[in-house]
Amino acid sequence: MSKTWVYGDNNNRASIERWGSEEKARESLKTLTNCSYCSDCSRCYSCSGCSGCSGCFDCFGCSRCSDCSRCYSCSRCCSCSGCCDCSDCFGCCDCSDCFDKKSIESESPEIPIIEDIHCAVYQAASQPDALDMESWHTCGTTHCRGGWVVTLAGEAGKKLAEATSTLFAAVQIYKASGYKISPVRFFDDNEPAMADMKRLAEESTDAN
Repeated sequence: MSKTWVYGDNNNRASIERWGSEEKARESLKTLTNCSYCSDCSRCYSCSGCSGCSGCFDCFGCSRCSDCSRCYSCSRCCSCSGCCDCSDCFGCCDCSDCFDKKSIESESPEIPIIEDIHCAVYQAASQPDALDMESWHTCGTTHCRGGWVVTLAGEAGKKLAEATSTLFAAVQIYKASGYKISPVRFFDDNEPAMADMKRLAEESTDAN
């Protein structure tokens, strides 16, 4: 179901469908502190540098959080990366790649690297009718974000996805290419997915 978004400071947003009215959605945005590009979060305080979180509430003392999902009553979390579907976390620190991975056979397939991955993925996905976040691969020229990562990685990307899964392959290719991405980013709708890919591509271009 498509959502009607209300936007606040720093590109944070809240959906009318979740909060029940535009007024309540705007009120939830006013409770965010030091957050950016977060969706449907509320009552976050003393947070620092959070970005791209979704559905978090009652967070406290978080630092450098990225791509959190459905966090509740978190406290003293720091440097988490790649977490997916966490709930009721408390006191986590320096977590990395905490998500269900499909086991790889003893002979591990190659994890390919995509040069300048942010620009490459955004350039491919931003073409007309090239992005469809509803399916990993719709056709040869239409994929979701993860599907494009695997496709751009060529035969090695295809073999890795076949040995594990498209989700696992896309996460590992991003990581090998120099960026730790949360798996939840592969389940965004088209609009937020494109916005995140564009942001990363622009940051990569500016850095170079």
